[in-house]
Amino acid sequence: MPRRRVRDPWAILCLLLALLLPSCKEKPRPAPSPPTVTVAQPSERLVTDHLDLTGNTQAIITVQLVARVAGYLEKVLFVDGQFVKKGQLLFLIQQDTYKDALQQAEAAILQQQAQLVYASAQFDRYSELFARKAAAQSDVDNWRYQRDSAGANLKNAEAARDLAMLNLTYTEVRSPFDGRMDRRLVDPGNYVGSGQVTVLASVNQTNPIYAYFTISDSDLARLMGARWRPGTARAQKWPVSMGVLNEKGYPHEGFLDFASISLTATNGTLLLRGIFQNKDGLIMPGVYVRLRVPLKERKALLVPQQAIGYDQQGAFVLVANPQNTVERRGIGVGFLVDHMRVVEQGLAPKDWVVVAGTQKAIPGRQVTPERQVPTPPAASEATR
Repeated sequence: MPRRRVRDPWAILCLLLALLLPSCKEKPRPAPSPPTVTVAQPSERLVTDHLDLTGNTQAIITVQLVARVAGYLEKVLFVDGQFVKKGQLLFLIQQDTYKDALQQAEAAILQQQAQLVYASAQFDRYSELFARKAAAQSDVDNWRYQRDSAGANLKNAEAARDLAMLNLTYTEVRSPFDGRMDRRLVDPGNYVGSGQVTVLASVNQTNPIYAYFTISDSDLARLMGARWRPGTARAQKWPVSMGVLNEKGYPHEGFLDFASISLTATNGTLLLRGIFQNKDGLIMPGVYVRLRVPLKERKALLVPQQAIGYDQQGAFVLVANPQNTVERRGIGVGFLVDHMRVVEQGLAPKDWVVVAGTQKAIPGRQVTPERQVPTPPAASEATR
């Protein structure tokens, strides 16, 4: 059978290219350089361990103002919710009856004083006559009795005057301290103080102000390990700071001034109380607050918060080892200090932690580290 000749020029061209291509060698591409990341060693500084707790505020003194005498309520001399001063007049009860009673008591005193003067003079006179045997012993005894009775009656009249004066002062209900009034509970024109206690209003003293909170038995052990003692809470003035919901941090500084005498049996907690200045009155009783109780100062390693990652195994950081290979390090994290996180375990002071470019750092791969020199913290920030 005769051979067929290939006449298609395109087929011939493809055949030639297939023969020539294996002999052509491509130039090798250069390997990509490792990604650049920023690394820094952990910052070593003094930090203060603390307990973060929650509690509620309470007025240091709360008093219910009551009507101590009976009468018609004539005037209310404050606005509901007003700040008042100690001794400020708040309520006025009808005074006419008590003014008249005081005048009667003062008149009775004058009468008994005159009786005493007369009886004393008569006793002296009859005593002299008896000495000259011009009067009987019974006359002397009678005027002695009259004198002594007049003296007793005078004291009784003076006590009645003091009581009438006291009742008159009770018609004026005044503030017992600087504080803030609640709303009035009785309107003018009502008869008050008859047969039962009539509460007119309440007043709170909120400067200073209390914050009550509880701590667990384990936290109590840590606090006592820092040399705090419950029995000397007020004398020690152990510091505690407080923050309200709309405030940043813990701007209010105070101290612990009370601890309960026993733990609650049901949940094993101890009631504590802190006291804080509240001169502007912005912290109201019953407010939910955050509290921080310092324990003891120690040295710790800190890394930037953004350098810490979290996965199913827990918190970790990426470290560039001496061969510039990325390693994953599991760490134990503590509290936050000025955007730095305390590292309790898992890091050494000489480790180089990836603090920027963490998305380019893959464990087991090479990186090009740019070392960052840490800035020394300010003295005020080191122990915050």
